[in-house]
Amino acid sequence: MRVAIDTGGTFTDCLFLRDGRIQILKLPSTPGNPAQAIANALEKILAGASPADCRELDLLCGTTVGTNALLERRGGRVALVTTAGFEDVLEIGRQARPSLYDFFVDRPEPLVPRERRFGVRERVGADGRVVARLSPAEVSRVVRRVRTSRADSVAVCLLFSFLRSEHERMLARGLRRAGIAASVSHEILPEFREFERTSTTVVNAYLAPVMSRYLEEIERGARRSVAARSQSGRRSGLARVRVMQSSGGILSARVAAREPVRTVLSGPAGGVLGAGQVARDAGYERVISFDMGGTSTDVSLIENTLRGTLRTTNESTIAGLPVAVPMLEIHTVGAGGGSIARFDRAGALRVGPESAGADPGPICYGRGELPTVTDAHLILGRLGSEGLLGGDFRLDERRTRDYMQRAIRQERGVRSVEQFAQGVLDVVEATMEKAIRVISIERGRDPRDYTLVAFGGAGGLHACTLAASLSIPRVLIPKFPGALSALGILRADVVKDLSQTVLLPVESVEAARKALRPAFARLEREGAREMRGEGFAAGRLRMERFLDMRYLGQAYELMVPEGGDFVRAFHGEHELRYGYSDLARPVEVVNVRVRVVGMTPPIDWPRHRLGKADSRGGIAARRRVYFGGKHHEASIYARESLRAGNQLTGPAIVSEYSATTVVPPGWGAHIDGFENLVLSATKALPQRRRGR
Repeated sequence: MRVAIDTGGTFTDCLFLRDGRIQILKLPSTPGNPAQAIANALEKILAGASPADCRELDLLCGTTVGTNALLERRGGRVALVTTAGFEDVLEIGRQARPSLYDFFVDRPEPLVPRERRFGVRERVGADGRVVARLSPAEVSRVVRRVRTSRADSVAVCLLFSFLRSEHERMLARGLRRAGIAASVSHEILPEFREFERTSTTVVNAYLAPVMSRYLEEIERGARRSVAARSQSGRRSGLARVRVMQSSGGILSARVAAREPVRTVLSGPAGGVLGAGQVARDAGYERVISFDMGGTSTDVSLIENTLRGTLRTTNESTIAGLPVAVPMLEIHTVGAGGGSIARFDRAGALRVGPESAGADPGPICYGRGELPTVTDAHLILGRLGSEGLLGGDFRLDERRTRDYMQRAIRQERGVRSVEQFAQGVLDVVEATMEKAIRVISIERGRDPRDYTLVAFGGAGGLHACTLAASLSIPRVLIPKFPGALSALGILRADVVKDLSQTVLLPVESVEAARKALRPAFARLEREGAREMRGEGFAAGRLRMERFLDMRYLGQAYELMVPEGGDFVRAFHGEHELRYGYSDLARPVEVVNVRVRVVGMTPPIDWPRHRLGKADSRGGIAARRRVYFGGKHHEASIYARESLRAGNQLTGPAIVSEYSATTVVPPGWGAHIDGFENLVLSATKALPQRRRGR
């Protein structure tokens, strides 16, 4: 069996292949012990499988464990070993204030306090030559100091080790022989920029104890579940666990435990991957993915789904800490179904970023007492009266109305609970609209050229309103929208990203390509070697080459593919990102990157023949729903009863096991051949303005 599980803040989403068909399961998450939700899911999934199907299990996981450990500062006790004199680089950073005019802003505390930062007597120069050689006696001294500090793990980051790594290798051998887990910068991030490289290595060391325990528990649980159902009764070698990376590929649990920094955006990355896959199948090339769950909203822009290439960045900041490993370009805001609504001291309505999470959850779940976005939808009639998850998760409307009435009792300007609920949606949608503008308009992309792929449990509730405000011509709600992240994980390839700083001025494309050939060849050999450990022969590998480039004198670079005229591609990307390019200005290659892809067996999404354009099929009921300040009579559809070719007209509500979709007045929808729900405004959207 092949099972993909995405553990979110509120629900744990599962997709799995059984008898050649993809099936779905959603369970409440267990924030206190995320591995428990996965064990619960496996128990339910395997209970319905035959013993023969349970002999082997591929378990693919998307996780927020790393992100939450950073946000909540629940990682391991870390020590830092660095070149003497550079112990304070974590605190010095870039000397940039997070808020330019705020003299009292608090910076996040470094993950390693001063007393656990150890300087080592060695030095490599900026040209890669050894200035002061590291001695075995110095290695022994550092190992003793680290052991005395009682650190769970240690980060090793020496000056210019990306040019010459032998001193880091000596320290790593000494620490590991002493039984100390070591994260080493030339293994994690062999690139220049001392602060970012140190921060990334420290984050890896900080997460390693937490992630290794979490993944060990998952592997034990998977082996137990398979052994209990398998006819053979063997207790080892039957379950393979892989984890989603932030860059859009999966890797083995063994590697993820060693390099957990690569998983900090694991769940959202699966969603972007899934959005690109369903859009490609449906024939849409340029899409904006919109993933709204219980705690947050993640948005991303995909330029070309047909090529399957996703935009990555090496300039991410998580919990105020730079993390420079490749990640998909995802913008996250604290706006989810569980986001809490409140009035501030001036009487203004605020929504999020605080979330009710899975426990206690929104008011309508039965335990929460603070109004949330989900509660607002229930008051406005936009959630099915039978509850969530096909009726397994009941909603208490009377309790919700009572607590929301209490929340507005002291607010003179709010006349009714419905007005309060509509205000909550208006505020949270303004936050999400701003997030979409950040990844599109602010980067030179016009939203009118894209399709909005909305998913997550709450994505379909807001998609049409956001599309209308940004003049996006259509919305695609995929099949299983509440578990699209799990679908992306289920269909993901195994990926290894490698990089190396080169700092090469470009005089001509061909001369630069020739000079870079040895660096690419070395990275590709290393990637192929690591992929053999993942079980992939050379015939199942695909190598992708990229360059980080900039104009001479610039401080930051842009990534472009290595193929073709990469200088011209850089000028074009610079024009898109910053609004100008300078064809006469010399450029340089800063880093070379290789993405090694181990291709997994494809999972074909079935395509159905379009039936008659029936606009009446699937109506389960009619109900009064609040839109635009007044109630409308809306049709309620059960998505499971809709077939390819069916059409529907708003106002309408489409309910299904994993999500709910709102079709406002003035919008219509149809079911395409892949059972996607495709929505568009029945009135023409504003036309494109002439010129740039």
